[in-house]
Amino acid sequence: MNNLKEITSTIRLLEEKLVESGVRHSVDELDKLLADDFTEFGRSGNVYDKRVVIGRIQKEETARMTLSDFKIVILAPDAILATYRATKTETGGQKSYSLRSSIWRKTGDKWQMFFHQGTAAAAKP
Repeated sequence: MNNLKEITSTIRLLEEKLVESGVRHSVDELDKLLADDFTEFGRSGNVYDKRVVIGRIQKEETARMTLSDFKIVILAPDAILATYRATKTETGGQKSYSLRSSIWRKTGDKWQMFFHQGTAAAAKP
């Protein structure tokens, strides 16, 4: 496995890609980034699979999302846990905050998100 700094950079770039508007509205791009057996525990407390998540994301209004406090833990040579804080800024300027965790799995030379959880959070003090 590559060094920690390189893996952190790679996984962060993939997480940032998933919050880009163009990627979020592209079924093909989402299909590449999410594993077929993907599961999400949503902020709402509901559990979603890949098909449902892609359908939901397609209907979302465009918002800007920024990531902070990004960290990874290497679970295995082909599995990474990423944790971070997300700030979502709606078109009108309204902000919401969440704590996020994702598990990324490497198959061959491709990383895909296998699991994701978002938990509502207060603004960072």
